[in-house]
This record gives sequence, structure tokens and C-alpha cells, in this order.
Amino acid sequence: MSAPKMIGILLIAGGILGLAFGGFSFTKETHQAKVGPLEFSVEEKQAVNIPMWASIVSLVAGAGLLASGFKKA
Repeated sequence: MSAPKMIGILLIAGGILGLAFGGFSFTKETHQAKVGPLEFSVEEKQAVNIPMWASIVSLVAGAGLLASGFKKA
């Protein structure tokens, strides 16, 4: 499988996931203080939103790469 086809498939998959979920969240652990043998840490939940237009652009670009990948030079 050629590189444009692989990239096209990844772009389409990313676009579908972006449209389906709209973003993702993750937990970030930060160390606040260390006093002697005690260590205090805080877990912060952060979210990343994926714009709908970015997902649609990804789908269209992936479809374009797949369509152009079938042409023989």
C-alpha cells in the first residue's frame, strides 16, 4: 500500500472520530509541593475540543488522497 493511501485512510479515520466524539480529555498530574517525606500532587482533568470544520476538512482531504492514489502514473 502506498503512502498517499495510508495517509488518506488515517485522515478519514481521524475525521470520523472527530465528528463522532468532538474531542477528548486526559488527566494531567502535577506535583504541587514536597515537604520532607510528604509529597502533594494534584490531578487536573483537561479537555481538548476538535472543531467540526477540522473533522470535515480531514474527511475531504483523506477522500481526495484515496481518489488520487488510484491513478496510475
